[in-house]
Amino acid sequence: MGLAPSFLFLIAGRVVAGIGVGYSLMIAPVYVAELSPALTRGFLTSLPEVFINGGILLGYISNYALSGLPQNLNWRLMLGLAAFPAFAVAVGVLAMPESPRWLVMKGRLDEAKQVLIRTSESKEEAELRLKEIARAANSMPATSSSNWSGQGVWRDLLLRPTRPIRRILIAAIGVNFFMQASGNDVVVYYSPEVFRDAGIPNKKQLVGVTILMGIAKTFFVLISAMFLDSYGRRPLLLLGSIGMAFSLAALGLGSKFLEYSIDKPTWAIGLCVVAVCSAASFFSIGLGPITWVYSSEIFSMRLRAQGSSLAIGVNRLVSGLVAMTFLSMSREITFGGMFFVLTGIMVVGTIFFYFCLLPETKGKNLEEIEALFEDEYDKENRKMLLS
Repeated sequence: MGLAPSFLFLIAGRVVAGIGVGYSLMIAPVYVAELSPALTRGFLTSLPEVFINGGILLGYISNYALSGLPQNLNWRLMLGLAAFPAFAVAVGVLAMPESPRWLVMKGRLDEAKQVLIRTSESKEEAELRLKEIARAANSMPATSSSNWSGQGVWRDLLLRPTRPIRRILIAAIGVNFFMQASGNDVVVYYSPEVFRDAGIPNKKQLVGVTILMGIAKTFFVLISAMFLDSYGRRPLLLLGSIGMAFSLAALGLGSKFLEYSIDKPTWAIGLCVVAVCSAASFFSIGLGPITWVYSSEIFSMRLRAQGSSLAIGVNRLVSGLVAMTFLSMSREITFGGMFFVLTGIMVVGTIFFYFCLLPETKGKNLEEIEALFEDEYDKENRKMLLS
């Protein structure tokens, strides 16, 4: 894209990059969840979100560093420099082991054992994990053959889901929906527009404030990742959602005040800056990392790939809709009005997270988590089937 000779060539490169991002967003959390021990799965599975935020921050910094160059050169350098981390990832993938759960489903137990030995504290732990995975795979007749490649999964997910699977789908799709409906992506995309509307006209000041937001996002997502396995998913998800609701409400109030103010008081501008950074920080504590962790761990082994792809497909669809409509809706109801709308969405999201069946999954093996979504009737049925 950095060498694009025309606009169409640039768009074509963006489409190809978008396909790669789509694959990565779906595969990375599932892969890390299937590879990680239960006690550190939250931290390891949230690392993609840590690096996404780190990349966004580096993008802000590079934009600031390149902003003084001629306009026909700075954007090309900005896009071209992104080839280096992409190349590093491509080389790193060559050294990555295959998922042990996928290997077990294909009947390649010896290879699965070697991968588990490399990712466990001891050989005994690896053997215990292998037994649990093999037991879970053997309890699913459809996956017992090494030739199985997902037959019947979409039917079980969408056409004839059991009650536990329906609850899992609602939880996964709900978390992914509210992650993007919260408006975090539009804050990232359009923060310069928001700050300009708040009364910061200088271009370098706009980029500087945006960098400050990027630092806050990166710092708090790292904090969340470190405590995710200690405090659990639910407490941090609720904390982040409640914090976002208050932050967006404060941003709406500040924007509305500036909208009707002629002299643009410094305190109101400061309130908007603090509120944007606060909303981004609370997102990084809750919905940011936990969406990927939760989506990748609550589906059973047989349904994990397709179930996660369905949930993340909703994630990207909502992200696109919000990004494409935010500016046009803001022109109709102002930025302040839009932030009040996002506040309402986060209030609904918090109610969903609190009252919907989102059980705590910290410290549980992936093979144990499906049972958390069963009620007493489902458990009795499962016992009868197993006996």
